[in-house]
Amino acid sequence: MESSFIFTNWLFLVMFVVVANCQADVNHQYCIIGAGPSGLQVGYFLQRAERSYVIIEKDSVAGSFFQRYPRHRKLVSINKRHTGLTNKEFNFRHDWNSLISDDESLMMRHYSKDYFPSADSYVVYLQDFAERLGLNIHYNSEIVSVAREKDGSIGKGETFLLKERNGTSYHCKVVIVSTGMWVPNIPEGFRGIEHAEGYESMSIDPKDFEGQSVLIIGRGNSGFETASNIVGSTAFIHMTSRSRIRLAFQTHYVGDLRAINNELIDTYQLKSLDGLFESELGLKNQAIVKEGNKLQLVLNPDFLDLDSDMLEKLPDNLGFRSSYDRIIRCMGFKFDFSIFTSSAQPDPSPVGDYDKYPNIQCNYESSSVPNMFFAGVVTHSLDYRKSAGGFIHGFRYTAQALFRHLEWRYHGLAWPSISLAPADLASHFVKRMNEASGIYQMFGILADVAVLGEDDMIEYLEEVPIASLHMLKDMTGHDGKRLIILNMQYGQNYSGPGKDVLSEDRAIGDASSADKSNFLHPVLYYYKEPIKDLFLEDIPKTDIYHHVVEDFVTDWTARRAHIIPVRRFIEAIFDSDLRCFPSELCFQYALTYGNSLPLCCQDYFSNGFLQITFDLSLSKHLLICT
Repeated sequence: MESSFIFTNWLFLVMFVVVANCQADVNHQYCIIGAGPSGLQVGYFLQRAERSYVIIEKDSVAGSFFQRYPRHRKLVSINKRHTGLTNKEFNFRHDWNSLISDDESLMMRHYSKDYFPSADSYVVYLQDFAERLGLNIHYNSEIVSVAREKDGSIGKGETFLLKERNGTSYHCKVVIVSTGMWVPNIPEGFRGIEHAEGYESMSIDPKDFEGQSVLIIGRGNSGFETASNIVGSTAFIHMTSRSRIRLAFQTHYVGDLRAINNELIDTYQLKSLDGLFESELGLKNQAIVKEGNKLQLVLNPDFLDLDSDMLEKLPDNLGFRSSYDRIIRCMGFKFDFSIFTSSAQPDPSPVGDYDKYPNIQCNYESSSVPNMFFAGVVTHSLDYRKSAGGFIHGFRYTAQALFRHLEWRYHGLAWPSISLAPADLASHFVKRMNEASGIYQMFGILADVAVLGEDDMIEYLEEVPIASLHMLKDMTGHDGKRLIILNMQYGQNYSGPGKDVLSEDRAIGDASSADKSNFLHPVLYYYKEPIKDLFLEDIPKTDIYHHVVEDFVTDWTARRAHIIPVRRFIEAIFDSDLRCFPSELCFQYALTYGNSLPLCCQDYFSNGFLQITFDLSLSKHLLICT
């Protein structure tokens, strides 16, 4: 009896502790919502800096999105295991899956040999990333409410209160939202859409489509991925969307249709029953109707400004007149706004579909909620259809840029930089052109910035958001009136749907025509005055710039074609001869030209290696060794 009493009291005590723990308050400076790739990446940087943070994840593993998506399990992100080089920074240009860390074992090439890896292997990779680096993650903790509070439990001033479904409250000064885009995009006003199956819940067994006719609404990678999976089983597949297909190899935007998924274009063009058609009418002017066991896409009279006579005069051979056994909705995902209360509700972005992304500023902060930042795919509104910010190989660098901004804003640590003399700048630019991965993947969005001081000494900053150059001091902690930026970009009129990117004259090899380069290539821009305006659509305007001619193997080390033009561009800015000479040639220059010496020779003599005094009237050279 006594032992039973003791056991009962012990069990009650354990239950009390567990309940109390579930409802405890947790205080940190940074709260990261979501342990997907971007949440892990930001968490890694904060942990390395020994900041107070927590990552709050609703599921039991990191990267849980990839347990379900993509539905057919093959990623379209490149896992290039061999480049012929051992330079880690260069190799990151062609590794689209790994996150940034100091652990060489945490590279995707160690987890899969496939060029396009399985999503299952990526889940294993992300969990290893979290565990090996000891990231502070609270699993099985679903945030259901995000609010702002005055003078909360972590001090005076406005803080955030995050409530978890099981009762735990998180208090933090800064919240970083890295929840990704996971809410299925179901358009409002599309009558009959309930008859369509969703990409998120459809069968992925081709046997279930045996002999059936299928209409897929949406022609992005998820739609074509679905079509490729079932094309061998169906009677025919039709695909529709409101605009023409955007092929990634034409637009140079990795979110557009990738070649690995475009099998149905072959069967359509070779007239093997499958077909693609555009609907300029828009979804609200169409409807899905069910007649018996068949589905059909029809005109929606509720939205068409047509009388009955006009409807009868419409062509009777419209592309979507077929009936279908199944209609599948593959229209992507959008951001979940539902967890935010009115006090902390971010505005939706006007970019793309209105409510698809949150509206953010160039420093990744909410436009309407101070101290709320975003990381990962949800920041893609800043470079939508322009660069890779919606994908791992892009947002790992924007996450790093966010961290560097947070370090300056909240801890007074300026953006990392190195100091360079003018004579060293050209060679450093060439080095970065040839190996930097951040500006290579986030072309047109992140750039290296050389800040020119009053004494012509240079502070060199890597991978700064171009859109923040008008507020460089606030963004990075560095201030300067004169800037040189290194940007990577494609030719101005080379990318776009329908562009002939394989034309015979697609490439330029002549350095004198470098400004006509089409493929990704480096461009240097010089700003004599501070940049005052915000530029989201393009880089800030300047009349002083230099294109480095494109290169077939992206190796910008040719002396005449690449290096000398870069040096001369820098020399024009500093109005100095920046050539480098060995000491013997400096000595000869001194004897021949007197005080008119190249800059590197001036440094050589002024640093105490050799001091020279000239008496030109006597044509004598007095050499004084020091």
